[in-house]
Amino acid sequence: MTVIPGDGIGPDVIAAACRIVEATGVAVRWDHHHVGLTAVEHSDDPLAPAVLASIRANGVALKGPVSTPASTTGFRSVNVALRRSLDLFAQVRPCKSRLGVIAERGDVDIVVIRETTEDLYAGIEFESASEGATEVIVAARRHQRGDIPERAGLSIKFTTEEASRRLMEFAIAYARRAGRTKLTAVHKAGVMRCTDGIFLETAREVAATASDLEFDAQQVDNVCGQLVRRPEAFDVLVMGVQYGDLVSDLTAGLVGGVGVVPGINVGDQVAVFEPAHGTAPRLAGQGRADPTGAILCGALLLRHLGEDHAAGRVEQALDTVIADGRSVTYDLRSTSDPRPAVGTDAMADAVISALA
Repeated sequence: MTVIPGDGIGPDVIAAACRIVEATGVAVRWDHHHVGLTAVEHSDDPLAPAVLASIRANGVALKGPVSTPASTTGFRSVNVALRRSLDLFAQVRPCKSRLGVIAERGDVDIVVIRETTEDLYAGIEFESASEGATEVIVAARRHQRGDIPERAGLSIKFTTEEASRRLMEFAIAYARRAGRTKLTAVHKAGVMRCTDGIFLETAREVAATASDLEFDAQQVDNVCGQLVRRPEAFDVLVMGVQYGDLVSDLTAGLVGGVGVVPGINVGDQVAVFEPAHGTAPRLAGQGRADPTGAILCGALLLRHLGEDHAAGRVEQALDTVIADGRSVTYDLRSTSDPRPAVGTDAMADAVISALA
């Protein structure tokens, strides 16, 4: 399978996850590639065609966080370009409370699923003074939205029925496989009546075909407030990319932060597993990074490959190590705990020793 160590702390945490996957006894063969800043150090291409070819051939990839070099031209984000090139249309973020993790809540078990190919992050953005802005400004005046200032940034958000339908069908299939019982479509159709209106209408239509699952739809601002007050009211949240970007981090914050949350970017043909956190360049090469998110990605990858027993062993071993508290990295250690924290490799060693 394809392995992309990534930048910053990526190589440390991905190496830890790979060692643990190997320790389960499942036969794996790694095909290593670089993207982002590390790729530029080895070549001139931050997202080489060979990387995409490897992922397509293997069907799965384990990927660390990456940064987009400032000198990159042709796209704004390596991550976004990779998702679009592979048509990874859905991102899945399981956010679950884990015993021993310092967190705001101990009763959270929520999955956030967001569409990744449309919405405001689709890249249709320009200044009001640029070529092509005139028609947009005229349309705004025609709809009595008032004048757009001379110096302003404009973004065009688009949502299609096709992408909304594909996302909801994926979310329903995911919920059934994972034993989930409820889907909540998250939107702002009260204001964004055309774009979010299409998403909401389509979500309701598709959900009507899944009578075995409970379904509701809620405005995104209300969802954010309710997540803080009573996260137990939610199960699977489905939404567009911008709302998902915010809500997934909010939900991760409830369970201890993005460092302990895994993620999956899914397409019809391939799946890329990557932790929710960033590159954390200040910790790069120090061996101090928390590998929890990457280890959980390894478990999800195993489950994706049909190795449910091995995946369960990894999750159980990780929970045992975190709950025990003796062999965890500094961010999993309470400031009042006098025991010294361990490094990334030592925590991975403890998880391997705990594998049942």
